[in-house]
Amino acid sequence: MPIAILSALAEPTRLGAIQILADGQEHCVCQLMARLDATQSRMSRHMQTLKQAGLVVDRRDAQWVRYRLNPALAPEVLAILDAVLIAAAADERSAA
Repeated sequence: MPIAILSALAEPTRLGAIQILADGQEHCVCQLMARLDATQSRMSRHMQTLKQAGLVVDRRDAQWVRYRLNPALAPEVLAILDAVLIAAAADERSAA
């Protein structure tokens, strides 16, 4: 399981989506597309990968799909996710 999760998070757009979703809110594809400068088809593919890894869940709302972090993540998966998010934030600070 850790390999699938880390593999899903290794792609910058997917990591960016997880960073956005880490606020605990639900976000529609349109919000993710705008913030990550991605097309709808590209964003949907990335979100499908995150969903298959068990990191996110989705909900259909009219023509949009809304995503949020999977509330049923196991503690060990949350630990991996937290470590990746902390490392990504530190990397962004050092690049600035």
